[in-house]
Amino acid sequence: MDIVLIIEMIAAAVLAAVLYTIIGVAPGTDETAVLAPVTLAIVLAGVEPIVVLTFFISAIVANKVTDSIPVALAGIPGGVMATPMVEHALVLKKHGMPDISIRKMASGSVIGTLVSVPVSLLMAQALIPFSDVIKEYANPLFFIGAVLLALMTKNKVLALVSILPFALLIEGLRHLYWGIGVVPEGTNVFISFFLGITIGPVILTIFELLHKEKRDSMPRFPKKTIDFAQTNPIKGFPSPFKILTKQETASSVLASFIGSITFIMSPVGMTIFLGELFSSRVKDPVKKASVAIASMEGLTNATYISGTLIPLIALGIPLSPMAIGPANALFNAPPVFTTEHNLHHILSNADFVWATLIGATIALAITYFVTVKYAHKICAFVFRWVPHEAILGLFFGLVLLLAFMDAGFINIIGVLVIGLFAGMLHRWGVNYGVQFMILYSAPWIITWF
Repeated sequence: MDIVLIIEMIAAAVLAAVLYTIIGVAPGTDETAVLAPVTLAIVLAGVEPIVVLTFFISAIVANKVTDSIPVALAGIPGGVMATPMVEHALVLKKHGMPDISIRKMASGSVIGTLVSVPVSLLMAQALIPFSDVIKEYANPLFFIGAVLLALMTKNKVLALVSILPFALLIEGLRHLYWGIGVVPEGTNVFISFFLGITIGPVILTIFELLHKEKRDSMPRFPKKTIDFAQTNPIKGFPSPFKILTKQETASSVLASFIGSITFIMSPVGMTIFLGELFSSRVKDPVKKASVAIASMEGLTNATYISGTLIPLIALGIPLSPMAIGPANALFNAPPVFTTEHNLHHILSNADFVWATLIGATIALAITYFVTVKYAHKICAFVFRWVPHEAILGLFFGLVLLLAFMDAGFINIIGVLVIGLFAGMLHRWGVNYGVQFMILYSAPWIITWF
């Protein structure tokens, strides 16, 4: 590896860290929406494959560190993976501790990165001998994942029963688009359906506002005064091991390890399950929320890194929710990358290690420092100048734009239908993890039935 290539990798990592620190702070951004298009553009621009991977690793680490900020400030997910943390972040916000919430989530994210990088690289090497067998059973594995996550939810029967109808709705819309020639036959409309599920509760609420009786019965609240708890400024480079308690550190490490080895499962579902599991025995609401968000944030970062690296190194096919969504361009971006010729086939093991280490290290050095050091100022700025309604409007508009780009005006209606169905399921207790796994496995489910 020559010095010029190393400089390019460092430059790409710095660019990604700065860009996705800004994007991550902006509330309402979605990982797939902000990562997939940029990554695809870089791949198609002909950038060196190892530089592309360095950029992507830095981007996901930076994005996952900073997406905790809108959750802590306004209870709005910075991305899909931040959704399970909303309830616990609101507890800390209620007690005047949003900046503490940001610091603990960012520190948990660092733990997740430190754990997942070595675990992912080692596990990928261990799976290489079994890659052919895994590839053969890739599609049913997603279905099994949906069933397992359904069994983890509180409303197990409804979650299981919803698998086939939801898969039928998704595939029905795809076949409709093929039949009327909106997209070429065989082209899967994916990202906009993914985002439709993400904002399903928002779409459902918007439609409820059109119902006069329902709208009139909704509670009204006066303006609220929010006071920040004063915290001691952090001197020097903040250490996550000083910000987190021993219990929070231990739960983050364990959650990150489990998240790394269960890369094929839905990150959202695993985040909800493990976060609630690790915090279930803590009685004090503030301590309970702190343990939950630290472990959840560690797990989300771990699942993103492992969900990218393990399929990429061991298999070369997108066999994880992360690989199918935000990281898809690393596997399949014709004419540059295909499932028969992508980073798996181009890069050596040493290339994967160097790209991961450079990308993750630079992202943590830049993003973690900014997030933790200036958490209080960020809190004050966003509360003072960023309206909640503007955040929701921006996110909803982004989804509609991507829906149009995927399959024209008719897909806007299709995404609203997906969102209504997903929103109702979510309200009835079918979590995002189950719904995302159904989306991934829908073609195989319908073919099998």
